[in-house]
Amino acid sequence: MIGFATIGTNFVVEWFLEAAKQCPELRYLLAYSRRRETAQAFAQKHGAEGFCTELEEIAGNDKVSAVYIASPNSLHFEQARLLLEAGKHVLCEKTITSNKRELEILLTLAREKGVTILEAMRPVFDPGFALIGETLSKLGKIRRVTFQYGKYSSRYDRFKQGVVENAFNPAFSNGALTDIGVYCIHSLVRLFGMPKRVLADGILLDNGVDGAGTILASYEGMQAELLYSKISDNRIPSQIQGEEGTLVIHELPSPCKIEYYKRQGEKEVLWLRENRMNMEYEAQEWARVIRGEVSPEAYNRCSLMEMEIIDEVKRLLGIVFPADCNGKA
Repeated sequence: MIGFATIGTNFVVEWFLEAAKQCPELRYLLAYSRRRETAQAFAQKHGAEGFCTELEEIAGNDKVSAVYIASPNSLHFEQARLLLEAGKHVLCEKTITSNKRELEILLTLAREKGVTILEAMRPVFDPGFALIGETLSKLGKIRRVTFQYGKYSSRYDRFKQGVVENAFNPAFSNGALTDIGVYCIHSLVRLFGMPKRVLADGILLDNGVDGAGTILASYEGMQAELLYSKISDNRIPSQIQGEEGTLVIHELPSPCKIEYYKRQGEKEVLWLRENRMNMEYEAQEWARVIRGEVSPEAYNRCSLMEMEIIDEVKRLLGIVFPADCNGKA
């Protein structure tokens, strides 16, 4: 059994705990929150064996071998560093850190301590995404990739009323790029590697956080456009266009329908399921990584490329998070 703890008590943690129930190797031991009442209530609701209000309690608990982190982005680095130092395996929500420098430090530390760290990038663990990779050869020479994900945030209504919650607070390394655009970026580098050049434009809100953006990534003989937004809804599927055919992908973070169009117009539905949360696959893969059955190296290389692109897009848009300049890393 793999005894694990959680950091965070939001809806994302609840989604993960539902997914973890489908992985019998995972045993929920500790729920963490800074507030005792919150931690206790969350633990009781979700069947944790205990709760705590200090991270050191997780680090010092010999029964806990792994920790799922779903706190605000800016807290990921310090929390993960403490837990890796204590010899815990870490699964950290996206974005895994605020910048590439922080991630490099954590990966080095994980190797030194003989444990693993993994980004909870749910699309790439999904069997639908694996099917996309397996189908690329049918497309001929790939010329254009369009990955897009836009979801109007309920917190944006509060933002327009003058209430800045975590999702729109740059102090927490948040914004459309790191919350929504990261899905498009990570999916791109997982399939095609690091682009030669990146251009970007974005819509900055009054407090300097980005509400939406567009990235143009250049490869040899191929272009990729990534469109993302937290202030509008996207209704158009993603595409990978080749000289011999096109893949149409509905709901990039959780592929629910994948269609293959031959150049002559023939259509084949390769993948079809209901649109749902797909975190069970990342929970299962995390368990395999912890058991040493799967290496996290390929996943971590993609996270490094993702963070390198995010750092460049932030530079181009003039976005600077406190974590980028406070020297804590």
